[in-house]
Amino acid sequence: MAVSSALCIFSLLALVQAQSESQQPKIQLRLAGDKHKHYEGRLEVSYNNEWGTICDDDFSIEAAHVACRELGFLGAVAWSPSAKFGQGEGRIWLDNVHCTGREKSLAECPSNGFGVSDCRHSEDVGVICNQKRIPGHRFINTMNNNTLEERVEEIRIRPISSHLKRIPVTEGYVEIKERGKWRQICDEEWTPLNNRVVCGMYGFPGDKNYNNKVYKSLSMRKKKNYWGFSVNCTGNEAHLSSCRLGKPLEPKRNSTCGRGLPVVVSCVPGRAFAPSSSTGFRKAYRPEQPLVRLRGGSNIGEGRVEVLKNGVWGTVCDDNWNLRAATVVCRELGFGSAKEALTGAKLGQGMGPVHMNEVECSGFEKSLTDCYFNNDALGCSHEEDAAVRCNIPAMGFQKRIRLSGGRNPYEGRVEVLTEKNGSLVWGTVCSENWGIVEAMVVCRQLGLGFASHAFQETWYWAGDASADNVVMSGVRCSGTEMSLPQCLHHGKHISCPKGGGRFAAGVSCSDTAPDLVLNAQLVEQTTYLEDRPMYALQCALEENCLSSTAKKNDHSSYRRLLRFSSQIHNVGQSDFRPKLGYHAWTWHECHRHYHSIEVFTHYDLLSLNGTKVAEGHKASFCLEDTQCDEGIQKRYVCANFGEQGITVGCWDTYRHDIDCQWIDITNIKPGDYIFQVAVKRIKKNVSTSNI
Repeated sequence: MAVSSALCIFSLLALVQAQSESQQPKIQLRLAGDKHKHYEGRLEVSYNNEWGTICDDDFSIEAAHVACRELGFLGAVAWSPSAKFGQGEGRIWLDNVHCTGREKSLAECPSNGFGVSDCRHSEDVGVICNQKRIPGHRFINTMNNNTLEERVEEIRIRPISSHLKRIPVTEGYVEIKERGKWRQICDEEWTPLNNRVVCGMYGFPGDKNYNNKVYKSLSMRKKKNYWGFSVNCTGNEAHLSSCRLGKPLEPKRNSTCGRGLPVVVSCVPGRAFAPSSSTGFRKAYRPEQPLVRLRGGSNIGEGRVEVLKNGVWGTVCDDNWNLRAATVVCRELGFGSAKEALTGAKLGQGMGPVHMNEVECSGFEKSLTDCYFNNDALGCSHEEDAAVRCNIPAMGFQKRIRLSGGRNPYEGRVEVLTEKNGSLVWGTVCSENWGIVEAMVVCRQLGLGFASHAFQETWYWAGDASADNVVMSGVRCSGTEMSLPQCLHHGKHISCPKGGGRFAAGVSCSDTAPDLVLNAQLVEQTTYLEDRPMYALQCALEENCLSSTAKKNDHSSYRRLLRFSSQIHNVGQSDFRPKLGYHAWTWHECHRHYHSIEVFTHYDLLSLNGTKVAEGHKASFCLEDTQCDEGIQKRYVCANFGEQGITVGCWDTYRHDIDCQWIDITNIKPGDYIFQVAVKRIKKNVSTSNI
């Protein structure tokens, strides 16, 4: 009898639950507004076939989790009050929403009731979802007779031959994963705009025609398994999952496609990613002078957006900055569509003028300079510099290199995967002449940001003993390479006197780094010639600031000096500090000061064909914050043996009247030359001067 009672109670509870679920209001959610990513935006809800917004009163991260999961994402990262993604229109459907986080829909969360609100659209709530989607998620569209719409779980381009499997993969069937199975898409309603979106999300700026006969022949021989929906893109979406889904196709479409075939795309890679060998390409691509460039980013395809106008580089204000404008920049530079349109100088503040403000792009312009912008807009500071993160092709770089033995994933001995006797083996890199530029390439290849240190001894990072042998030597990088094999090296003829093991190359990477930028305009404005007697240059001679023709005891002669001021700005995301501590600084008796860095800046005079004809250098006798942007406090001052460095947003100025702030051109013939300033191996071609 007790068992029967329990069964009756259970049945009653199930009936009450079923009635409760059937009485729940039918809603649908979407992300809208000023979105910078496809997984964030103003949270909007459709009720009674009318779209409206949600008030931020009492909203919580638990409610954001419920909303994001209802939208097909794994959960929420954050939520935003006060209409961060712009103010919506129409009704404010929900107010004072209280969720536990376990609800399947926002409709289950207690609230004031639909349409009961005392809020304004200035209080519209927004959410930022985890960009990963729920595997196999099926979204029930309750607004359309309970029909099912599929949310894209995973997409791939599947090549059909070994020839097309070269890295990066640019051509093949477009397939969508549904409940663990890969399915093709029927091409009857597929458009070129859909091709553009697929290629863009895989890091390619455009698409091209392909040999349709091959795919048609292959399609006729193989059994097809079609996805049951069509896709309709505008061409500006960052991901195919952001495109509008068409009506479900006929039930038997999983095996037939009318007169159509499975969708195929053929993408055009940017020149930097064009395949030329089994490893991707042989050497780095060095582009010609562009009108748009990226600066300050830690990884490939990201950075602060800078444009060239009247020969001067400047930045772009983030007013109205969105994914469309960011995608124009990305495609212009040979990448795919934009993953993110960053605002608020998130990748560092630039220098010089702000060339563009209130940019508006259709998304199909060939260059950012073709977009509309407000010439008359004023008042935009470098705190509002716009930046982008672009989709880039999957090159497989990270699979062929690793860091071993470090205390964290950002440091360790560099080990590379190479072919030896027909098999792939791990080995070390010879540390002879290994420096920070080579370390920069390693950190970039691993996607770990910037290099903070380069190590020529790694005995304290004991890696896998089987990888002790040196497999790469003579590495010399320019800094533009995307992977270590692109750098100059000895190839198969290894030459490393000290061997690997404790003398193998190592690196330490960092998410942030200083970015030292020369104020070239100040150099041009302050340059002049001075004839100075040798008796007044004895300290400079001692510090090697004169050419080799200068004689110590020749007090009666004169030296001709090209003098100028230089101003070094730190526009990066962390302070610039000397690597050496107090104990390692060098005292110079003649000038009565310490040098914290052996050579901070190189000054070179080059012929028009690039040959160096004269040189100078500036030792860092006093590296300090001379001035800072408004609101930033100076942190470094050399007085009283103080800390040395350059704070983010500050600059160090070397005046033209300081010793060694020159190039000795006494024996240089009159003519046209290139004056080059290199700050910590970061080169800046200032101008061509007539001497």
